[in-house]
Amino acid sequence: MELKEFETVIGNPDYKDQYKCMDKNSFAELIEFIHAFDSDDAESDVLDFIKIGYKRNLGETVTFKNYVGLIQMKNNYQIQVLPKIEFVNGEKDETKQVFMKMLRSMKDFPSKVFTNANLKTDRMNLYEVFINMYLQEVRALVKHGIKSSYARQEDNLTVYKGKLMVNEHIKANLAHKERFYVGFDEYQVNRPENRLIKSTLLKLQSISSSAENGKEIRQLLTSFELVEPSKNYDKDFAKVVIDRNTKDYEMLMKWSKVFLKDKSFTTFSGTDNARALLFPMEKVFESYVARNMKKVFNRANWEVSAQDKGHFLFNTLNGEKHRKFALRPDLVVTRDDGSVVILDTKWKSLVNDKGANYGISQADMYQMYAYSKKYGTPEIWLLYPVNAAMKDSGRITFDSGDGATVSLFFVDVANIEKSMEELLLILSPNNTEENLTEENIDGADAVG
Repeated sequence: MELKEFETVIGNPDYKDQYKCMDKNSFAELIEFIHAFDSDDAESDVLDFIKIGYKRNLGETVTFKNYVGLIQMKNNYQIQVLPKIEFVNGEKDETKQVFMKMLRSMKDFPSKVFTNANLKTDRMNLYEVFINMYLQEVRALVKHGIKSSYARQEDNLTVYKGKLMVNEHIKANLAHKERFYVGFDEYQVNRPENRLIKSTLLKLQSISSSAENGKEIRQLLTSFELVEPSKNYDKDFAKVVIDRNTKDYEMLMKWSKVFLKDKSFTTFSGTDNARALLFPMEKVFESYVARNMKKVFNRANWEVSAQDKGHFLFNTLNGEKHRKFALRPDLVVTRDDGSVVILDTKWKSLVNDKGANYGISQADMYQMYAYSKKYGTPEIWLLYPVNAAMKDSGRITFDSGDGATVSLFFVDVANIEKSMEELLLILSPNNTEENLTEENIDGADAVG
């Protein structure tokens, strides 16, 4: 089943014409999965992101919000949740392709070898796409050469090499004068990284339903014939050391952990009964904007810093120096003249209603005001994904009256580079308020 973010799914077939509907057994498993979902973060609750509701006559409902990806139930029923992306310029809906581009911006993704062109995203669900990405990374490793290393071996041989193991030799060879029990170092490919990759390939071979992925896995396994599968995942992962000699394995080890241990790239992990690969759209959107902003803004010799650190809301506690409540804006832009602009990304669809403050959170505005004061800049921007309602809204700026302004910019994620070029133009010092359409809103009215 494929859903869009914020869509609701039900298990009542009487209303299948009005809602996305699962069969009753799979829906019951989904409810069980949500309640059993494991979180590594004590402050996180899956019910904040996958909401269970109840409607009279309809029964229980499940709505996915802010997290997208794929859930596979224990009966192999799959739910693919894609982000809510609006194509406001009349483009063909290519949500999955745009989403994959967004994921490429995240540091845990194998963007070195992954491109939309060599993935058949239309014919694969997200899990098969991720499998395909992993296989491409393995293919690149094989092309460069699988690493070997010296491993300590002990054996009873007919030839002498290495060091004689005296006690073992006496025990084993009293009646075999032609043999030598020796210890020696052997250069071989049976090292932890390769064992984990082979185990991952074998697991993916058993769960993939894609003929294309299955064929690729069979071909890759021939390159690992001399490698044993890992007998203890945790022990082998603990032995992995990524340095300049093993850099080719870095991404593969992250992905092997995802597949072998059913981990996700979020604070949430799969359970024993299901697999989940879920991604927080707030983080994906922030990373996507940051990467493309750096690419465009660097051409103008502007510096872009993501998740900037160093500023705190308070610097003393009870008169003593204690920095408390860290401020970490998503993006800090320093122009070539030294002036600073603060930008924060928000994955939320605003509404074109001035009286409702366009749907902007009051807490977000307090945060933006703190950024302005602590960073000593009047230029604060909130970046939201564009939607049809806000496409032609013009420039919207909230003015506090004491030197802080918060302006809105709507990012077209389907045309991200063009969007960042437009933002660069707006932020350029030679652009004055007179040559930009602007709607100034009194700060007291804006967040009241």
